[in-house]
Amino acid sequence: MNNPILFAVAGEFPTYFVVVYVVGFIAAVVIGSMAWYASKRPAGWEDAKKPDFIPDVKTPDKNNE
Repeated sequence: MNNPILFAVAGEFPTYFVVVYVVGFIAAVVIGSMAWYASKRPAGWEDAKKPDFIPDVKTPDKNNE
């Protein structure tokens, strides 16, 4: 059985090594999703409602510079 997924479970890789990568991937997805929702909408998404848990990002007013 040369299944690479089983190696992590069987102890070939240290458990903390796998946990760090899993947590890092989840954090990257969450942070990337928040950044995408806070950015300007792509074409076709201009009227899409932003989820309530995404904070409003204040941008400097270009007229007052």
